[in-house]
Amino acid sequence: MILVGTLLLSLPLAHAAEPVSALDALFTATSAVCVTGLTVVETGTRFSAFGQAVVLGLIQVGGLGLMTFAVFAGIALGGRVPFTGRVVIQETMHHTPSAGVRRLVRYVLAFTLMSEAFGALWLWLRLRETLPLGASLWSAAFHSVSAFCNAGFSLFPDSLMRYRGDPVVNLGITGLIILGGLGFTSSMELREQLTARLRRVRPPRATLHTRLVLLVTVVFLVGGTLVYLGLEWNNLLRGLPPGERLLAAWFLSVTPRTAGFNTVDYGQASSETLFFTIFLMFVGASPGSTGGGIKTTTFGLLVALVVARWRGRGRASVFQRTIPHAVMDRALLVALLAWALVSLAIGLLVFAESAGVPYQGADPRFVALMFEAVSAFGTVGLSTGITPGLGAAGKLVLVALMFVGRVGPLTLVLAIGPRQQRGRFRYAEENVMVG
Repeated sequence: MILVGTLLLSLPLAHAAEPVSALDALFTATSAVCVTGLTVVETGTRFSAFGQAVVLGLIQVGGLGLMTFAVFAGIALGGRVPFTGRVVIQETMHHTPSAGVRRLVRYVLAFTLMSEAFGALWLWLRLRETLPLGASLWSAAFHSVSAFCNAGFSLFPDSLMRYRGDPVVNLGITGLIILGGLGFTSSMELREQLTARLRRVRPPRATLHTRLVLLVTVVFLVGGTLVYLGLEWNNLLRGLPPGERLLAAWFLSVTPRTAGFNTVDYGQASSETLFFTIFLMFVGASPGSTGGGIKTTTFGLLVALVVARWRGRGRASVFQRTIPHAVMDRALLVALLAWALVSLAIGLLVFAESAGVPYQGADPRFVALMFEAVSAFGTVGLSTGITPGLGAAGKLVLVALMFVGRVGPLTLVLAIGPRQQRGRFRYAEENVMVG
């Protein structure tokens, strides 16, 4: 998909005025397929209507996954779903192998199209007041798909800063981001819960996965809003009316969940705000969603493990359920691999962009490069504004990092690593001092 997108975006038909280089086309295609949102050229001015449609198509396919479309096509044509396709869909979108693939895929596509359609209508009711009919319809559809897929691509040169105080646009975009970032399994369970309550029957018990997703998501959204209010009250939010301050802080809390829209200038944010945003971007959205990062459940399990060890317990538990060792090992491995890959990418970016620069001149640059690297890995798309000015080597580092962030570090290691071998023996134990 990235290669096809690069070829299409390299065509003169895709350019609005001056041509887009092959490297910038590759960067844009990777960012769209990996639903990141980092841009080296302005989408709304440098690409024609055809180019923008290509970007939108890449976002849609990348957000839901190519395998989802392939399985749906097989179902629509009346064919059987291949075993490999069933395994991939179940591993990607569901926490147990018991979900029917056909039902799951149909729900994913129906939920996506309904959410995007409603979001486009919601945004159009506001955009029609400032844009012509055709432009408002296209802009509403583009931003709705981009928001639900947690892509963060915008047709406006200032992203959504012009709508910072607009509750309709803010609530519409953040609502789509949250829906896309919860994960399709969790949203399906919530729909079943709501349907049962409306029918006045006993709702099915929510799974541990969904309860953990909702807990971590609510804590991050509410806690993030309060933290941003405190950190930027006298900086980015200074001079704004109280309602606009609250909207801006809410948007700041939502968008690091791997959607790169912004209503404030991150280049003017404080260092503590950038650090807190880096943390949120690294955690990212939830499993089986359109977002990236190490995922909310991974972070929740790591916190549960720390609490269990602090209390002297051998096994971690959440909501009175014991977490299997295999699941906890997977969470630890994902977090460690992600940290290692991001650290390596930061080092490569610093070498490519700031090699030979004295520390006094490189220090602000280092923070911006670290922010950029985590944003690329978490498929977020937020930036302090340095992306277009990166050199060829820096852009290629981010391309690789966006790809790894989308497919997942653990998936990448399993794909290129050796097959698991079952040993018939184990070595003798010996202690090592730790801490």
